[in-house]
Amino acid sequence: MNFFNLKNYSLIILNIVLFLWTSRFETCHAREGHQWRLKGKFPPAHSVLNVEKEKGHGSTAGSSHQHHGRSAMSKFAGNNYMLADDTMSTQQEGSSKAFNVLEFGAKGDGKTDDSEAFGATWAAACKVEASTMIVPSGYVFLLHSVSFSGPGCEADIVFQLDGKIIAPTTPGAWKSGLLQWIEFTKLNGITIQGKGIIDGQGSVWWNNLPTNNLEDSEGVMNAKMPGTKPTALRFYGSTRVIVTGITIQNSPQTHLKFDDCTTVQVSDFKAASPENSPNTDGIHLENSHDVLIYSSDLACGDDCVSIQTGCSQVYIHNVNCGPGHGISIGGLGRDNSKACVSNVTVRDVAMLNTLTGVRIKTWQGGSGSVQGVTFSNIQVSGVKTPIMIDQFYCDRSKCQNESSAVAVSDINYINIKGTYASKPVHLACSDDLPCTGISFSAIELNPVQEDSQPFCWNTFGELRSTTVPPINCLKMGKSRKPVVNC
Repeated sequence: MNFFNLKNYSLIILNIVLFLWTSRFETCHAREGHQWRLKGKFPPAHSVLNVEKEKGHGSTAGSSHQHHGRSAMSKFAGNNYMLADDTMSTQQEGSSKAFNVLEFGAKGDGKTDDSEAFGATWAAACKVEASTMIVPSGYVFLLHSVSFSGPGCEADIVFQLDGKIIAPTTPGAWKSGLLQWIEFTKLNGITIQGKGIIDGQGSVWWNNLPTNNLEDSEGVMNAKMPGTKPTALRFYGSTRVIVTGITIQNSPQTHLKFDDCTTVQVSDFKAASPENSPNTDGIHLENSHDVLIYSSDLACGDDCVSIQTGCSQVYIHNVNCGPGHGISIGGLGRDNSKACVSNVTVRDVAMLNTLTGVRIKTWQGGSGSVQGVTFSNIQVSGVKTPIMIDQFYCDRSKCQNESSAVAVSDINYINIKGTYASKPVHLACSDDLPCTGISFSAIELNPVQEDSQPFCWNTFGELRSTTVPPINCLKMGKSRKPVVNC
């Protein structure tokens, strides 16, 4: 009997030990699962896209457009691109990947030149994959011209801009012929994000007046700024570029420029300069492909978006433009050059008091082509000329007449409505190379004051619906001249 009691007692002890051991095992796995859930808090972008697409309501142009925008964004997730929420999560989880400019000697007092400190911070961040360079809020950083160079840098660097960066206003701080103030070059995966401001303090450049100081930093009395005005922020030779959340204001020239870049995304971006600030494009694209621009406010003294040669697969939507010169392709073909632009979509855009609405402009004597362009759902208010093709573009006092031209074909205008201040439609095409495949649908443009009739010259296409006013000057059908492609 005692033997059986002892045996039962041993079995009870063994069961308790096994229970405690298995509980510990389950606790470890629960902790591991909790950590995994934290890291996976934000689902992959492509899974969100699929869910949203399945939830799509209706079939309006707006909803269709939103799905298009989301699908265009999926390529960033497919390339392991770090979205804003993922970036903040990484920054919190791995402090060794965060590099604050204050820790590298930046003062942030708005007076001290912090260029060297920014360069040192970049040099450290550049060596670490998926690192974050932090420009904190509550500080004003004075930067001279600086280039954050990419060759040799790791991928997927984040420039977290929450403070304010300002440009110097004394002539001695600028090199003659400098084309850009802040530049990022040859990077694979670069994000600039945050709520910060880049202020070019451009009024001293626009007015071409002597500096407000009695003398500049080199002691030159009443010196003027250099003749070449720099772009505020430029990206060159980079892939997977994201700019989101920031503001660039008062740029000496173009606010934001992408040159020779692939897979570019701009969102929640603001460009702000006065209407009379010369050549201050909001966003300038050149030799760049797979570009997505959306949910941005662009107010400047030139084109809200300028699309230049070598651009393709450009998608712009949900942008507010004005003041400014509208959204333009060109000028192309300057100085007898070859220019190629294709597959551009601009839709769901509001334009207020701009010089033009949607415009294609080319120089005489050029070659190449513009093709596959759609402008749709454009709301204009007080725009001087809402629809324009100008193959006789000239910003000089006089330009020579030449026969060759950049060919313009397959251009679609859909649902463009609102008010114009001068002329509703201006289509001036080359004598020797007519525009062809120009289509109009649901155009309704009313004058602010006096009526004006559309102007067409050597333009072929079709009216897919009645238009207001009637575009009777359009030649129906196709030109006999062969379509030119790049």
